Amino acid sequence: MKVIYEKPKVFTDSVTTYCGGCGHGIVGKLIGELIDEMGLQENGIMVWPIGCSCLSDRYYDMDMMMALHGRAPAAATGIKRADPSKFVMVYQGDGDLVSEGMAEIMHAGIRGEKFSVIFINNAIYGMTGAQMAPTTLMGQTASTAPAPTGRCEDNSGYPVKMAEILAMLPGVCYSERVTVNTPARISQCKKALKHAFELQLQGKGMGFVEVLSPCPTGWGMSALKAMDWIDEKMTEVYPLGVIKDTEKEDK
Repeated sequence: MKVIYEKPKVFTDSVTTYCGGCGHGIVGKLIGELIDEMGLQENGIMVWPIGCSCLSDRYYDMDMMMALHGRAPAAATGIKRADPSKFVMVYQGDGDLVSEGMAEIMHAGIRGEKFSVIFINNAIYGMTGAQMAPTTLMGQTASTAPAPTGRCEDNSGYPVKMAEILAMLPGVCYSERVTVNTPARISQCKKALKHAFELQLQGKGMGFVEVLSPCPTGWGMSALKAMDWIDEKMTEVYPLGVIKDTEKEDK
């Protein structure tokens, strides 16, 4: 019988702890596929955050470490500079990267650190109780921004657009925003991740991929509704597409 699909070889047999409908599992699967396809398992090191993906060391059979809250880019800097031959991937959520870790990601970008960053933007603190995150939309409700107002500018300012901010830095060679709410967009997400990984292997600057990801539990809706909500609400604030790609600009 012909095998048409099998799980990535880098995956262990552990079952993930993600909620049903969560985008972390989709992105994690794409990462596993690319690790196999690009032969990154033996020479790769993943740096994981505090957050819903913090148990990822159970899911992948390769070298990795968990950083303190928000400090994944700082840890990755040390790893990559200690051994530039290593493939280093940073994976962070919006609370971890934009709140606790804003200084770390900004200065890694300013320095042009040569590793790949995957940023999961689900507009909420998913693990700790659906609190408002820096990426929470205007009017969106959260446990710390309750109805009827939800997030309002007088109290909390405005959603942070990390892909655009980092694209302004000369040390960031690639910045793209994607999502995973349809099969076609999942394919585009994989292409974006692969391109970021390839740029690192070529010795270019930081590659940054922001993924708009559903969080049905934190948003208080069904998995299907959460997929629709990305189009109805999130992409208006966070437009999809390539924001910067110096490789294409140089051609």
